[in-house]
Amino acid sequence: MKHFNIEDLRNMPSRYRAHLINSCTGYKSANLLGSKSNTGNSNLAIFNSVIHIGSTPPMLGFILRPLTVKRNTYSNFKETGFFTVNQVNKDIIEDAHHTSASYEVDISEFSKTNLTESYLDNFLAPYVKESAIKLGCSYVNEYEIKENGCLLIIGAIEHIYLPDNILNEDGWLQLDKTSGVTVNGLDAYALPALLGRFGYAKPNEPTKTIL
Repeated sequence: MKHFNIEDLRNMPSRYRAHLINSCTGYKSANLLGSKSNTGNSNLAIFNSVIHIGSTPPMLGFILRPLTVKRNTYSNFKETGFFTVNQVNKDIIEDAHHTSASYEVDISEFSKTNLTESYLDNFLAPYVKESAIKLGCSYVNEYEIKENGCLLIIGAIEHIYLPDNILNEDGWLQLDKTSGVTVNGLDAYALPALLGRFGYAKPNEPTKTIL
């Protein structure tokens, strides 16, 4: 078994350490965040850190790297108060990954990819037409992670768009039907497969399958 201690981690080349640490905690979500500035410039960027915050009220969060360089997504939702979260599927992984390239603020990533800028129900921020699951969010708050200067951004979920065939009677979404992908580390994409779904776990009772 391979073993790295804290000294090993500290002395690693930075990119090697980044790949290792970003991979060792498991698969992450893959989402495109869409935003628009007050001057009308749209922006699209891939994030692998979108997480559930709470359902009452509906909220999500994501990690933003330190503001030591220009972050167009951050500037846009701070100006307007809105952004979208769009699930990445297997058919758009190349274009989705390309949105991580550093373009100038006046260049939209939509114009540099085959992804389609879409607007629904007069929501200010752009959605990605090719995404099966689309969330319209408003900016709520941010918290500095003092240990590394990153920000935890909190957004309120105001709109959800999704295919009819993935919605179950109890509200659960069967995500494998969308061909949605996960991120392995920083730059690898995987297609998950549903293995099972289980009922609420109770002490001293067998686990029950509900699929």
